[in-house]
Amino acid sequence: MTGYLESFEPAMRAALAEAQVTAAGGAAEVPVGAVVLDGNGAVIASGRNIREASADPTGHAEVVALRAAGKSRGDWRLDDCTLVVTLEPCTMCAGAVLASRVPRLVFGALDPRAGAAGSVWDVLHDPRLGQPVEVISGVLGDECASVLREFFEGRR
Repeated sequence: MTGYLESFEPAMRAALAEAQVTAAGGAAEVPVGAVVLDGNGAVIASGRNIREASADPTGHAEVVALRAAGKSRGDWRLDDCTLVVTLEPCTMCAGAVLASRVPRLVFGALDPRAGAAGSVWDVLHDPRLGQPVEVISGVLGDECASVLREFFEGRR
């Protein structure tokens, strides 16, 4: 891993901590965690999946974190921020990244079923949807995938 990718490891560990809180609680939530970094690299918001607990179909970790970041800053425009998430975003979450004007997405595990940041779809680089987003994938990818794998194996 290059120094640039390694620089996102602490933030990914924070996102993993959010996912592991969900996993440790034995909840029915898929353990995905996210954090938002400001332009200086400080965590300004975090989120985890809350769809089951809130009966909210938009309760994905990314949306929860982006909402918290907007509230924290008093502005929906997060144009100097980075979203760090343990799982590749779905189309809804990729749309939220674009809507919030986040210029960089860092994620850990690929989502071969619903990923919209390059694996199944590439929403974040579609020129019809606005400025392309820098996408960095695979940061602590094995650890992120392991949390998800353990969750789904436990449900079988």
